[in-house]
Amino acid sequence: MAVAPASSVLVTDALTRRFGNFTAVDGLSLSVTPGEVFGLIGPNGAGKTTTIKMLTTLLPPSSGRATVAGYDVVHQATEVRRSIGYVPQLISADAQVTGFENLWVFAGLYQIPRAERRERIREALDFMGLTAVGNELVRNYSGGMIRRLEIAQALMHRPRILFLDEPTVGLDPLARDAVWDQIERLREHYGTSIVVTTHYMEEADRLCQRVGVLHRGHLVALGPPAALKESLGRPDATLEDVFAKYTGEEVELSGGYREAGRTRRVAVRLE
Repeated sequence: MAVAPASSVLVTDALTRRFGNFTAVDGLSLSVTPGEVFGLIGPNGAGKTTTIKMLTTLLPPSSGRATVAGYDVVHQATEVRRSIGYVPQLISADAQVTGFENLWVFAGLYQIPRAERRERIREALDFMGLTAVGNELVRNYSGGMIRRLEIAQALMHRPRILFLDEPTVGLDPLARDAVWDQIERLREHYGTSIVVTTHYMEEADRLCQRVGVLHRGHLVALGPPAALKESLGRPDATLEDVFAKYTGEEVELSGGYREAGRTRRVAVRLE
């Protein structure tokens, strides 16, 4: 049975997902506290995206249980969806319309009153540093701008918890840095809990208060990045070393709209 603080915004207890004879996620038990940035790291195929899909109600668990914002992901799926924001690996922004128009669509999907939509969109664009390009077509955005727009979309209804699946895959270092800055501001300004999957150990080290290492569907290590590095008993240990120790593998790493989309499609197929 998972033991979690009463204030936890997310709790999983022996959460499991099978596809036929293959177990993608095996008995996952963990918790996330309000305002925490929690990272899931692991090799391709470790079960990170499958976990996110179960927690966002896109995929039912085979067994076990999970609650998000106090709601059961199976029996209270509608309430879960109202409480979360989700940015998937694949591009979710429409390239043929403007950033403002993308946000207007999402405001409608989240049933934000029409009288509040323009102000809510203005706030979202400003917060994500996109005010200057809000009226430009998204097909002209850089990869980093697209990702920030997608995060803005997921924040329109002010969710309690935000799920980011490989938020900076396919981005150059400068664009990744800009997205990291916005994620840090988001937690500090709104106190939003964030669950992020990533292949970038630098990203996990910088953003996450705690990380869980997944390997072949199992949670093999859990804790603050500093504590996990210290556990190796070497003063120069890195999160890459932690990754290698618990998974037996090295970290593998990999624009604009087209390039970011291609990289994310590859990432999804690998996961």
